[in-house]
Amino acid sequence: MKKIFSVLLFCMTMLAVQAQQAYNQSEVVLETDSGEIRVLLYEDTPLHRDNFLRLVREGAYDGVLFHRVIKDFMIQGGDMGSKTAKAGQQLGDTPETYKIPAEIRYPQHLHKRGTLAAAREGNDVNPEFASSASQFYIVWGRKFSDSQLDWAQERLDHYTNGKVKMSEEVRTLYKNIGGTPHLDGTYTVFGEVTKGLDVIERIQKATTDANDRPLADIRIRRAWVVE
Repeated sequence: MKKIFSVLLFCMTMLAVQAQQAYNQSEVVLETDSGEIRVLLYEDTPLHRDNFLRLVREGAYDGVLFHRVIKDFMIQGGDMGSKTAKAGQQLGDTPETYKIPAEIRYPQHLHKRGTLAAAREGNDVNPEFASSASQFYIVWGRKFSDSQLDWAQERLDHYTNGKVKMSEEVRTLYKNIGGTPHLDGTYTVFGEVTKGLDVIERIQKATTDANDRPLADIRIRRAWVVE
């Protein structure tokens, strides 16, 4: 009887933990010109999660453009200067007052299709991989062959000093689901799309200028936290 009671107590405890974890999950909806994108924010990247939630609640993302869009790669937004940008204006360099320390959790979080990650300045001026205060990107990518994954591994070896190695499970993921494996280990992944991949697909096909800005503005009309 005591053993049965212990098992029941254990099960109830695990259910309570799972319920608490589910309750703690944070989700955000981005209402765009092309449809709604819903993203789940990871709990083990709390600096990025809390920063993103704060900006959403303050309305900071309402009206910003997806100012950099590259087919079969990703869509990028969050430049606050894009709200009032003129047609053809180059975007992405609006000054920011702070950076977010990197929270890279590889291989738990990697650049699979639908990943939400933080943009950042280049390695030459940002060797610590600190993230932009507000700019983010969502991965579309493509499916990789073995030879292409070998190329990606060579790039990872170079930029991470051999610290990031793709396992067979990771290679299989990139072959079957797709993404951008060559960015792993150097950018903070802090969430993923749970609804609206079809929207991402449409946006990444947009016709763009020489600076990868869509010729027809694609805007986040408003963003909100799912309560």
